[in-house]
Amino acid sequence: MQLPPDFSDNMRLLLGDDAFGRFASALSQEPPVSIRLNPRKTAFLSPEHADRLHQRLGEPVPWCREAFYLPRRPQFTFDPLLHAGVYYVQEASSMFLDTVLRQLLPAAPVAMLDLCAAPGGKSTVARAVLPEGSLLVSNEPIRSRVQILSENMQKWGHPDVVVTNNYPEDYRRAGLTFDIVMCDVPCSGEGMFRKDTGAIGEWSLQNVAQCWQLQRHIVADAWECLAGGGLLIYSTCTFNTEENEQNIRWFQHELGAEVIAVDTDPSWGITGSLLPHFTAPVYRFIPGFTRGEGLFMAVLRKGKDGPHADPPATIRQKLHKRMRILIDGPKPPVQKGKDLVHDVSEALMSPPVGVPVCELSWQQAVAYLRKETLTLPADVPRGIVMVNFWGVPLGFVKNIGSRANNLYPQEWKIRTTHIPNNYNETIS
Repeated sequence: MQLPPDFSDNMRLLLGDDAFGRFASALSQEPPVSIRLNPRKTAFLSPEHADRLHQRLGEPVPWCREAFYLPRRPQFTFDPLLHAGVYYVQEASSMFLDTVLRQLLPAAPVAMLDLCAAPGGKSTVARAVLPEGSLLVSNEPIRSRVQILSENMQKWGHPDVVVTNNYPEDYRRAGLTFDIVMCDVPCSGEGMFRKDTGAIGEWSLQNVAQCWQLQRHIVADAWECLAGGGLLIYSTCTFNTEENEQNIRWFQHELGAEVIAVDTDPSWGITGSLLPHFTAPVYRFIPGFTRGEGLFMAVLRKGKDGPHADPPATIRQKLHKRMRILIDGPKPPVQKGKDLVHDVSEALMSPPVGVPVCELSWQQAVAYLRKETLTLPADVPRGIVMVNFWGVPLGFVKNIGSRANNLYPQEWKIRTTHIPNNYNETIS
């Protein structure tokens, strides 16, 4: 891998010659593959299916419950369990949010805003950890990225999620106040070099400078949305100190932020601050030292003099008045002719009671996810039917007897033409 000279010089200064050599060597290796199971969905699995799933997993990711490395990269696209939300494919370092939230969350319900959330990895981590009764607002400013966020949050399947498409300043102007704000800010992407070689070509010192300035603007807006005593979790997927430690120091001085420590295990290989004379607790995941990609994370606490967080009902009310919303929990069924038609979000987020269910084979499930017409067994009732794989809902069809019309969303369907010979090439 040919790294940009300016980047290499900077990293050598930060790490020293020996550590830089170890880091550069790691970038030339294949990145680890990891997934995180969804406890809401694995609860649908029979003991036999749960055992089959776990047999295909590798070592646990030590800083995240329900997360595992995989011994190989399977054909995720053709695994119905992925589309059903049974697991989420995520880079392991990013899952450190699980440790952060489990240590610092109160037991009572909270309101959380994930400000730059697409494609949804950290939002799904958060939603799995937040106490029941909590509300998660998962926001993505970039319209071209918000659809994948909406899809992933529906598949993850928790009803107390609102997906929005707004800018950070919109939240500040609306006067919304949260207990926790996640700022996984746009960055120069140095931590993506191993996974995405295109990130190398886009990197420059000028881009780094643009990023750290934008990051300060985003956090300054987000800070206004944080309740007194609330937590702001700041993260990037980059290595330089300008976007990381120097920004944290600026947040301390300009916003009065207190940097909060998180307990970690030395065996995880997490690195602390790389900025001379800056000793606040920050957490760096560096290839060659941790088993994952590049990540920087720090937790900031606001002084207790700020406003109280809005209750979830108030947040929902303000959102519907002021914000662009894509989803707010499962959509209710709609009467169309003689049929009560259920939206796919209902199957994925709150499976309806009383709707006939048909279990699909792997071949049938893949055909369904390709939005092909199915033929169901003769004993399946006519009308709207929910289709499952391994007992986990995928969506709905309208069974008319000779065929079943596919109601899976057109924009979600599998489009690639290559289909593996059997499910052994997937996890399921």
